[in-house]
Amino acid sequence: MQSTSTLDRPPAPSETSSRSWRKAAKDLSDGFGQRQLWAHLGWQDIKQRYRRSVLGPLWITIGMGVTAGGLGLMYSTIFGQDPGKYVPYMTVGFMIWYFIQGCLLSGTEVFIHNEGLIKQLPAPISVHVLRTVWREFLLFLHNLVVYVVILAIFQPPVTWKIIAAIPALFLLLINGGWVVLLFGVASTRFRDIPPVINSFMQLLFFMSPIVWPIDVLEQNAGPRAWLAQLNPIYHFVEIARAPMLGTAQSLHHWLIVLGFTVGGWLLALLVMRNYRARVPYWV
Repeated sequence: MQSTSTLDRPPAPSETSSRSWRKAAKDLSDGFGQRQLWAHLGWQDIKQRYRRSVLGPLWITIGMGVTAGGLGLMYSTIFGQDPGKYVPYMTVGFMIWYFIQGCLLSGTEVFIHNEGLIKQLPAPISVHVLRTVWREFLLFLHNLVVYVVILAIFQPPVTWKIIAAIPALFLLLINGGWVVLLFGVASTRFRDIPPVINSFMQLLFFMSPIVWPIDVLEQNAGPRAWLAQLNPIYHFVEIARAPMLGTAQSLHHWLIVLGFTVGGWLLALLVMRNYRARVPYWV
């Protein structure tokens, strides 16, 4: 007699019938078409996290404000930086890092945590990807309140160049999509990936110029400072942080991010084409 778990598991799709670019494209198209579904689910995720809390999602903003104020003033003293420049630098860096970190960590478990919905709700798997990216972006928007307060207090030299932050944030959203999709499918098949990614996140954080200023590295490391260019997180943070703080930015940051965008989506679409139909079976 078959076990209950075996009976509940959907049959594995045939290799030839499921591997189709047309079906992968239709999954993405149908997913975008169900905006009300993934937008509602993403907002409900945040409300559920702070259910029965008096301040609710405002705790996100408060947590970011405490981090920016406490760590910003402390590390500005450690690095010998002007708090008026360093606190906004670190605050925006943290905001962007939290979004990247959220996409990476949530992406590894996006299909595993939604096992019930995947098996019971006949929806494209891209719905769960969009739900995750939307939720992380909502968290980012909550932290924008802290950014506005920081601007009012420290008054960094923000100019009209801040408009460049809009396409930068749009690029972050697009990259969040392929990150969640790629790592989500891979982690559903190989369950060792989530703990591995989680273990390396702290190391990746300290290797990225979020708390430490890049000019301090250039002063102390000399020719070895170019190693920071090998860290993709640095470029993703910089394309948004520079215009948000009114500082100069280099074109090579944008070119590298665009390269990752194209390469990441090509790889994610290939994985989606080959293994999209097997996700309900793997979970």
